[in-house]
Amino acid sequence: MLAIAILAAGKGTRMKSNLPKVLHHLAGKSLIDRVLSCTQRLRPNRRLIVVGHQANLVEDSLKNQQDLEFVLQQPQNGTGHAIQQLSSKLKGFNGELLVLNGDVPLLKEETLSSLLKFHKESNASVTFLTATLDSPTGYGRVLTDKSGLVKEIIEERDCTDEQRKNKLINAGIYCFDWQQLSDILNLLSSQNSQNELYLTDTISLLKKAIHFEIDDPFEIKGINDRYQLSECENYIQERLKSLWMSKGVSFIDPVSCSISEDSNFGIDIIIEPQTHLRGKCNIGNGCHLGPGSVITNSTLSENVLAIHSFINEATIGNNTSIGPFAHIRPESNISKNSKIGNFVEIKKSSIGEGTKINHLSYIGDSTLGKNINIGAGTITANFDGKNKHRTIIDDYSKTGANSVLVAPINIGSNVTIGAGSTISKDIPDKTLVVERSKAIIRTKNN
Repeated sequence: MLAIAILAAGKGTRMKSNLPKVLHHLAGKSLIDRVLSCTQRLRPNRRLIVVGHQANLVEDSLKNQQDLEFVLQQPQNGTGHAIQQLSSKLKGFNGELLVLNGDVPLLKEETLSSLLKFHKESNASVTFLTATLDSPTGYGRVLTDKSGLVKEIIEERDCTDEQRKNKLINAGIYCFDWQQLSDILNLLSSQNSQNELYLTDTISLLKKAIHFEIDDPFEIKGINDRYQLSECENYIQERLKSLWMSKGVSFIDPVSCSISEDSNFGIDIIIEPQTHLRGKCNIGNGCHLGPGSVITNSTLSENVLAIHSFINEATIGNNTSIGPFAHIRPESNISKNSKIGNFVEIKKSSIGEGTKINHLSYIGDSTLGKNINIGAGTITANFDGKNKHRTIIDDYSKTGANSVLVAPINIGSNVTIGAGSTISKDIPDKTLVVERSKAIIRTKNN
C-alpha cells in the first residue's frame, strides 16, 4: 500500500506574490501539477494534498484531478505539524507514506520509483533523498554514522559552524513506514530557531533511517523565489530544445524561444527567434515558424509557414502560409494550400483548400469553400448585438476590397462581389453583385 502526501500549505513569502507559491507556472504547468504528474505511474492508493495558505485557490486549481484528498493545516506550524494532520485521514492505513513538496517540480518518476524500491529492500523505517552539493547553503545537513545509517538531520539555521561544512543535504523527499511514523509523530518538539515542528526530527526518533543519494542535484531543486523559478525554467527549456534538435528540429536562436513539454515535432522544422509554443502543439515536417510567432494548443500539418503570427487552438493544413501579423483564433480550421496574409484575423471559421485571404480582413463564424479570394478589408459582420451568426461562401467566389458581409448570409459559388459593397442578403451562384451609394459630385465655389 502506498499513500502520497504533497505539502502545499506554505505562503511562499519570498515569491512576493498574491498567488500561492505552488500555483506559479513553470514551462506552462503549475508547480503542484508538475509534482502530481511525477506520481501517476507510481499507482498510489491515496494521494493527499496538505493545504493552508489560500487553500481554496489551490483546491480549485486541482478540481479536475481525480482521487485527491485535501487536508487543511491551520495554522502552518512546520512540516512535522503538516504530517500530523494526516493522522486521522490515515488511521488504520498500513503501508508506505511518500512525502513530497509542492515546490520541488523537477522530480522524475524514475527517481521516486528507485527510492521506493530501495526503501522496501532495506526494511527501513524511513528512506529519504539526499544530494551532495558544492554550495549547500539553505539546506538541512545529513549526519550519518560509520555504517552509513542516518543519525539525524539538522536544519541549517540550527547547525554549528562545523556541521555547515557537511555537503550532504536533505532533499525533503521521504518514504516512511506509516505505522512507525505515526507512533512517534506526537513526540516532535518545537524547541528550535523557528519554533516549528520539523519533520526532519523524526529521523532520530525512528528505528532505522537511511538515505538515497541522487546523481543530479538539480532534480531536487526547490523554488523559493522568482530567480529560482527562472533557473528551473531555463533547465527545462534547455533539456527540451536539446532533445528536439537531436531529432531534426532547428532552432536559429534557442535561448529566445520556448516550447512546452506537450509539444511534438516532425523533422526539417525551422524555428526562428522569439517563437513560442505553448500547451499541446503538433508541428509537422518541414514547417517554418517565426520569427516572432506564438502557437498554442494547435496542429500544423506539413510545410506550414507562420511568420509573426498568433495561432491559438487551431488546425492548419499542409502547404499553408500564415502571416505576417495574422491572428488565428480558437476553433479555426485552415485547409491545405491556403494563404492567410498580413493583418488577417480568423475566428471560429473553416477555410477551404486553396483559399486566399491576403490582407486586412476579419473572418468570423464563417465557412469558406475552396479557391476563394477574399479582397483586402473584407469583414464578416457576425454579431448583431446579442448573437453571433454564420457567413457561408461557396467555392470559387471572390470579394472586392472593403466588402462587408452581414450575417447570417449565404454567398453562392462563382460569385463576384464588387469593391465597397455591403451585402445583407443571400446571393445565388454565378452572379455579380455590387451595392454602393450613388456618387454625388459637385463643383466647389472658390
